[in-house]
Amino acid sequence: MLSGLRWLALEAKYLDRAREFYTTHLDLSMVSEGDGEVVLDAGAANLVLREPGTVPRGGVHTHYAFATPPDRYDEWYDRLAESFDLAEFDFGGAKSLYFYDPDGNCVEIGGVGDGEAAITDVFEIVLEVEDLARAESFYRSLGFEVVDRGDQRRRVRLGGPVDLELWEPHLGIADARGGLHADVGFAADDPAAAADAVRDAACAVGEVDGGIRVRDPDGHYLTFQ
Repeated sequence: MLSGLRWLALEAKYLDRAREFYTTHLDLSMVSEGDGEVVLDAGAANLVLREPGTVPRGGVHTHYAFATPPDRYDEWYDRLAESFDLAEFDFGGAKSLYFYDPDGNCVEIGGVGDGEAAITDVFEIVLEVEDLARAESFYRSLGFEVVDRGDQRRRVRLGGPVDLELWEPHLGIADARGGLHADVGFAADDPAAAADAVRDAACAVGEVDGGIRVRDPDGHYLTFQ
């Protein structure tokens, strides 16, 4: 139903500071800049930095993950360790490092990317939800499938156009938290059909330029284009 991730938006208290962080430390290039918003190229998807004010605002303290090719992972680790106190975790041979941006978002870089670019995509987004079963049902209606459940933490991992982790409130690896009022854009072959699949469970459904925007039961915004 959803064929790809288009963007993840983060709220930035000070836009200049956030832009400097991502362009300097992660070498993300500018796609566009408008009133209170900067769009950066993160490979197959865009990372949007947005000042508070408009709705949707962009997520706060969001844990999300960039993909890098496995043979470039050590390059990232060595480079970022010079400036950050990194946490690292090995997922059965696929390593990930964790650090924080100036607005408290937990940035992960995982050695799972395909291609040659240093950053190839955003491959994971973590959302905080109030009721795990309700949120799981909502996203399964959009075609996401359960691939893992937490044994000691209230979480579920869903596979789809992006790996989506749904967490009831808790601290995860590197003391990360799930994002609040996230704003995520998806490519959809039929945006209207995607919206109809969750219409009864959504808080709001409305048309926007080039697509349809849905607000899920936990206040996250999803745009289908």
